[in-house]
Amino acid sequence: GPLLIAAVASVAPGVCIRFSPKPEKTSRYLREGLVDLEIGVQGNMGPEIRLQRLFQDRFVGTVRKGHPLSEQSEVSLSDYVAWGHVVASPDGSLHGFVDEALAERGMKRKVASVVPGFPTALSVALASDLIAMVPALYLLNQAMTERVHVFELPFKTRTITVSQMWHPRMERDPAHRWLREKVLEVCRAVC
Repeated sequence: GPLLIAAVASVAPGVCIRFSPKPEKTSRYLREGLVDLEIGVQGNMGPEIRLQRLFQDRFVGTVRKGHPLSEQSEVSLSDYVAWGHVVASPDGSLHGFVDEALAERGMKRKVASVVPGFPTALSVALASDLIAMVPALYLLNQAMTERVHVFELPFKTRTITVSQMWHPRMERDPAHRWLREKVLEVCRAVC
């Protein structure tokens, strides 16, 4: 977000980029023209929605600096489940792919809190002894890395592909095309 805003402001200072919350993962917002462009992990968007891959990311574990796990060079599976967790889940789900991966190994984690997104999950982890799982690229902010200890998860997780999506009616719109190119340019420069 901040890099895109800066890139747009440097060449088009009169343009305002508005980021909107999306309470449900459907293409309705694009279809109905409520948003012009969506950036995120593709869900079941339908065949007409245009898609461009921006980058891939992976999940990492995070705790506050000074947390007992931050002293370890590697976090084991038993260490991982021994601590409480804050889970980022836009729909409020308690159970997800991490829990499935743990169940395959006969283990279960204690979820102490469910929050709507990664920023809140990381904030909670930084103010507690809870573990948060976030995308690795989310931690590009240097100020953030001074306060957080990042570790590789002790199990295999899926990678995530972040894409930009738009409705076909915007395909040839010059301003929309320019914005899509800016988004791609910023993502390629960072990732």
